[in-house]
Amino acid sequence: MKPLIGIAPLFDDEKKNIWMLPDYMNAIRHAGGVPVILPLGGSPEDMCAAVSVCSGFLLTGGQDVDPKIYGEKPLPQCGTPNENRDQTDYLILCYAMEHNVPLLGICRGIQLINAGLGGTLWQDLLSQTGTKIMHRQPPPRDVPAHDVEIVPGSPLHELLKTEKLAVNSFHHQGVKTAAPGVTVMAVAEDGLAEAIAVNGKDFIWGVQWHPEHMFFRDGCEMALFRELVRRSAAAK
Repeated sequence: MKPLIGIAPLFDDEKKNIWMLPDYMNAIRHAGGVPVILPLGGSPEDMCAAVSVCSGFLLTGGQDVDPKIYGEKPLPQCGTPNENRDQTDYLILCYAMEHNVPLLGICRGIQLINAGLGGTLWQDLLSQTGTKIMHRQPPPRDVPAHDVEIVPGSPLHELLKTEKLAVNSFHHQGVKTAAPGVTVMAVAEDGLAEAIAVNGKDFIWGVQWHPEHMFFRDGCEMALFRELVRRSAAAK
C-alpha cells in the first residue's frame, strides 16, 4: 500500500480560505505516495488524530514564521504571521520528532523546523545581511536562480551524489543560527543555510528552495520526494 503523506495546508489571508498548490501534490504522487491535505488549526487532539494516520509529512511554504517563536520582535520587513499555520506546523513537527516519522520541510518548512527546535531566522535577508544573491526571483518558478554547495559526506550529498545544485528561490527569510541538534547540509554562495537535517532522526530534512516546481525536469529534485516517500513506506 502506498504511504499517506500529510501536507501542511496553505492559507489565503485575504480570502480566509485553505488551499493547496498542485505541484506539492503532484510531486508526492510521482514519487509513489498519496498526498493528504491536513486540517489547519483545531484542538491538539483533533490534529493528533489526523497526523496519526500519516506515514510521512510535507511542510509547505507560506507566511513568515512568527519571530516570537525564536525570541525576537518583528522587524518592519517581516510579513504578518499566521498563528494557525505556526501552531499546525509545529504540532506536525513535534509529532514527527516524537515518533520518528519522515518529514520534509520546504521554504517556510525549513524555517519552521529550525525555529521550532530552538534556532533563529533572518527576518529579512536583504536588509539584515545585504546579500547579493537572488533569493527572491521573478517567475517562472521552474528556473534556477543560484547554486547551492552541498556539504560532502552529508545525508543530502549521499542521496544526490553531487556537491553543487542549481535551485530556484522564493524567500526573503532564512536560517540564521542552526538549532541545537540540526546539521546544515547545503549553503548558498552567501553562506545562507539551504538544507538541514535533524540529527538522530531517520529523515527530518528541510530545504530552502522549492523542489516541487522543478521535480519534473530535475532528477535531484525528484530524489527528495522519492526519499521522503521511500522512508515513509519503510516506517509504516
